[in-house]
Amino acid sequence: MSALSVGERITLGLAVALAILSGVLAQAEANMVLRFVVAAAALSLLATVVGHATDHLGSRMGPGATGVLQSALGNLPELFVCIFSLRAGLVTVVQSALVGSILANSLLVLGLALFAGGVRHGTQRFASEPPRMIATLMLLSVASLTIPTLAHHLHTPAEPHETVLSAACAVVLLAVFAASLPFSLRGDPAVSPQRPEDAGHQAWPLWVAIAALAVAGVGAAFVSEWFVDAMLPATRTLGISEAFTGLVVVAIAGNAVENVVGIQLGAQNKPDYAISVVLNGSLQIALVLTPVLVLLSFFIGPTPLTLVLSPLLVVALALGSIVSAFIVYDGESIWVEGVALVGLYGIIAAAFWWG
Repeated sequence: MSALSVGERITLGLAVALAILSGVLAQAEANMVLRFVVAAAALSLLATVVGHATDHLGSRMGPGATGVLQSALGNLPELFVCIFSLRAGLVTVVQSALVGSILANSLLVLGLALFAGGVRHGTQRFASEPPRMIATLMLLSVASLTIPTLAHHLHTPAEPHETVLSAACAVVLLAVFAASLPFSLRGDPAVSPQRPEDAGHQAWPLWVAIAALAVAGVGAAFVSEWFVDAMLPATRTLGISEAFTGLVVVAIAGNAVENVVGIQLGAQNKPDYAISVVLNGSLQIALVLTPVLVLLSFFIGPTPLTLVLSPLLVVALALGSIVSAFIVYDGESIWVEGVALVGLYGIIAAAFWWG
């Protein structure tokens, strides 16, 4: 364990402690709001541990393979939350959480990173090729959500087949992800740029990385169930709608602490790395996690998860993707652009407060 820094030890210890506390509160049938808050905090820390373990495990295979491994394992806590929500029939929560995770990364976290960097360092410049590639794939993912939604609300001949159409879109998204794998595996900078921790950072021993990933994965599976069990009673007590719960609470709880890394990189005048970390997080959710959950929902839940969303969710997702793409496309940013992204996120979140 000596390979772990003090901060990593504290994070791991707190994650285990909060996971155990969450289980104790669930067994004791404690206050639902308290159970919900503790489980959310535990999930955030477990997501951080998964991220660290995945990075150190993948770094032994090169930066390209690290990106692929992170796509497969980096969203384990959020995956478990969505699986248990689907089992409980909370399709609206899952749809809102997936869209909310994308928006939280591409608007809130990216905005805070650009703001922190711009205030401290003025105009920041970065290589525009990687974010352009990510923006293109993100727009494809947004289209995959828009088409089934339009087919439903415009009452086209595809409307009675929206479940099959959603599954087809999910397969296409996974095929696009598979097509990008050769570029990722060889570390193509347009797809998987090297991050600062890839160089000059002491890697964890292999057994430590595997053990941390196993502990965090198992812990996330248990905590996710306790989190979902307490979610609806707690949010009803607090007067929060299902849509807002998914869009903001669940989305941020799944990767809140990990997203601090993107903001820190922006403040350290490393915009290339900050934008790569943040936008790749959105892309992984859109291109991998969402289609996987659509296909899994046919086997694990009472109601299949479709890509037919509310019109407001689709418009919010489209606006978020387009605005963030415009900001990163020219290869430079100023702090006001960060404020604009955070402002748009606040407006979208407010629109879903009532449902």
